[in-house]
Amino acid sequence: MIGNDESGAKRMPEGKRKAMAVCFILGLGSLVSWNSMLTIGDYYYELFPKYHPSRVLTLVYQPFALITMAILSYYESQINTRMRNIAGFVLFFVSTLLVLVLDLATSGKGGIGTYIGICLLSACFGIADAHVEGGMVGDLCFMSPEFIQSYLAGLAASGALTSLLRMLTKVAFEKSNHGLRKGALLFLAISTFIEFLCIFLYAIYFTKLPIVKYYRSKAASEGSKTVSADLAAAGIQTTNDQGGYDSKQERLGNKQLFLQNIDYAVDLFLIYAITLSIFPGFLYENTGVHQLGAWYATVLIAMYNVMDFIARYIPLVKWMKLESRKALLIAVLSRFLLIPAFYFTAKYGDQGWMIFLTSFLGLTNGYLTGPEQNALGNLLVMCLLGGIFAGISSLNLLRVISEQEGCSMEELNGGKICDWFLKDKLKREQNIDSAVLQWDDEF
Repeated sequence: MIGNDESGAKRMPEGKRKAMAVCFILGLGSLVSWNSMLTIGDYYYELFPKYHPSRVLTLVYQPFALITMAILSYYESQINTRMRNIAGFVLFFVSTLLVLVLDLATSGKGGIGTYIGICLLSACFGIADAHVEGGMVGDLCFMSPEFIQSYLAGLAASGALTSLLRMLTKVAFEKSNHGLRKGALLFLAISTFIEFLCIFLYAIYFTKLPIVKYYRSKAASEGSKTVSADLAAAGIQTTNDQGGYDSKQERLGNKQLFLQNIDYAVDLFLIYAITLSIFPGFLYENTGVHQLGAWYATVLIAMYNVMDFIARYIPLVKWMKLESRKALLIAVLSRFLLIPAFYFTAKYGDQGWMIFLTSFLGLTNGYLTGPEQNALGNLLVMCLLGGIFAGISSLNLLRVISEQEGCSMEELNGGKICDWFLKDKLKREQNIDSAVLQWDDEF
């Protein structure tokens, strides 16, 4: 499938730029629905002021994403990657459409029934995310590095795009009746269209690009079994005999891949554990009231998303690319300093310092997040989701502690947290069902 130019030198098949553009849109579609739900958090806080929507929806989303990704990672060699990705985009499309329909059916009214419905759809987003992100990362790892870079840039652009649209709709509908709801509906309508576009692009257009056919044929000739359905959809038949290549002998198992790249897995886990302990719940609920008023949380979310998007392109500049694994781990560990930085800034700083810190959080998240075979793509995404879940869970536990101690999260200190743990353990020993944690009887 590789042609020759006039000098006889081999040249790659056509379609690289088109493939990169499609990968960008597919990355956009992998997160745009979820980012839309996060970005319209101010609307959900108006509908459900007592239910902590930004934290609860994220906490509902991540366990389903993590469990689904763990299952898919375990069985990845037996799964049809093409059907997995299509199923994920279809679920994104249907779930986003149902969020829109739910709001229209209830006329934008709150209530526990509507809130439960949104939580269930948030869980569907998590399942769809696990299907798409792991599958796409693994699929694109067979191809040109520029493809996966474009896909990851699309992931980051989804946040920047929704933040930009949120600010534009906030200006457009700020003085109109039900302005927040109108902006939310516009977001959901755009997201639904993007998800439908992703189904078409991945299922029909991307598969038939010459350069994509070449990379998938090459992967099949090297023993990959996960690309056969994609090749069949493009009209290319594969056989079980791959030119004498012994896939059982050469292919590394999940455990071997994980052990060889455990530092990358730990890096991804820690990056998102730190990021999601701050974004978005802390930014919505614990940054106080400042001169920007109702715009404050919107500006913070927008700055995080924009800087995260810009940082995805920094590694394309060769001298700015971080290649040392030790340096990468040091940079990741240093991000733990952001937790006390945000704490003291929320308590003593003004809005300028908080905007700067949030921008730095997005910059480091985008720069340090990097993407090998299909199984490794699944494992890395699973560690990413695990970090997200850990960050969200720790933040929600701190919220529970602050409520039971009768103080704000900013007023918590080491002594109060230790006292709470002792009280909770005492409740468990006295057989009081109100204990938050499940203590081991041996301790």
